[in-house]
Amino acid sequence: MTDCWLLRHGATEGPEGFRGRLDPPLSAQGWTQLREAVAAQPAFTLILSSSQQRCARFAEWLAAEQGAELALEPDLRELDFGDWEGRSAADLMQDQAEALGLFWADPYAYTPPGGEPVAHFAERVQAAVARWRPRLQGQRSLIVTHGGVIRLLLARQRGLAPKDLLQVEAPYATLQPLSLEHP
Repeated sequence: MTDCWLLRHGATEGPEGFRGRLDPPLSAQGWTQLREAVAAQPAFTLILSSSQQRCARFAEWLAAEQGAELALEPDLRELDFGDWEGRSAADLMQDQAEALGLFWADPYAYTPPGGEPVAHFAERVQAAVARWRPRLQGQRSLIVTHGGVIRLLLARQRGLAPKDLLQVEAPYATLQPLSLEHP
């Protein structure tokens, strides 16, 4: 039985696009998606969440509903996409198609202009999980976070090459098991 689960936030308000440091609230649809995602799950005892509101507001609600311990972790925030923040992939294809292609092909080798290098993002996220691992183990725990964080953790868990990071799927409001056995 898996004791630790990853949950990506649901749909947010506003247009789709890169939203690393941007922090739009969950939409009504996003709230519905998240409630449905956990409805059939046994209660969690510890909920760890990104401090960004699209994760934290739901984590706060769920912890109150289930009587779970709640902790907010700023280092579980999404990758900062720099100049691409707020822009969609379709929009970027108009004037930065080559750069977007380089990022998709190998996100560790290409950083969006003004953005956070994926290697730094990986260090930040992995350090946060390592800090919390002793608390997460042995409990029924949930980490509410972002697509990039989930892709990173699952790619590492699956032993994928760094360049294959974006091949991991992390749809909105999806629960995925996380092994805490990795050092």
